[in-house]
Amino acid sequence: MGFSRYNSSHSTAPSAPELPLESYVHQQHQYQSYYGHPPPEPAPPRPSSSYVQSGGFPAGTRSDVVRAFQMVDKDGSGFIDEHELQQALSSGYQRFNLRTIRLLMFLFKNPYDSHRIGPVEFAALWSCLGYWRAIFERFDKDRSGRIDLMELRDALYSLGYAVPPPVFQLLISKYENGSGKAELDFDSFVECGMIVKGLTDKFKEKDKRYTGSATFSYDSFLCMVIPFLVSYD
Repeated sequence: MGFSRYNSSHSTAPSAPELPLESYVHQQHQYQSYYGHPPPEPAPPRPSSSYVQSGGFPAGTRSDVVRAFQMVDKDGSGFIDEHELQQALSSGYQRFNLRTIRLLMFLFKNPYDSHRIGPVEFAALWSCLGYWRAIFERFDKDRSGRIDLMELRDALYSLGYAVPPPVFQLLISKYENGSGKAELDFDSFVECGMIVKGLTDKFKEKDKRYTGSATFSYDSFLCMVIPFLVSYD
């Protein structure tokens, strides 16, 4: 089981130790040989308390992001649930389908409370959506607010995901309108793209050498896939 290419990550997981130059060059070449894209840059480390501003947000978080979170955190707990997240994102992006919200909650989940996210997760999610919005608008050439399947394929590729044709067809089947055609708005684009990103990131955990293949147990496979099937239905 494998993906032909992958790249791009907005995870808040700790970055890998710095590699010696020779090792880095070898790894860069190896990755490009199999995937055609350079490996993603290491993700920044999760902010420690010394790098967190007032309210628990990472230092440098924009005031509008802090305000969007605090407006829906009615009880002042410092955490918001899926409905509050849906409301918060409406102030800066749009009103997302609850299915998409639940997928975002799963991918940006708080390690201490799987049903709510805090300021750090919210800031990372908001930043990620901003990047994906820019990609969506780049490929929405007629400014209709929707992209077709070829534009979706190209958008995913620009994010570093060259999804194989059979997998792509399976992925888009849920968005087809019965005539074999499909157009995705930003909500559906985020849902579709985050499924690809999430599964690819999980696969990359097993493919340490960027070969495009990995071996893992049946239990590991189920643990990897099932959350994407049940967490947002």
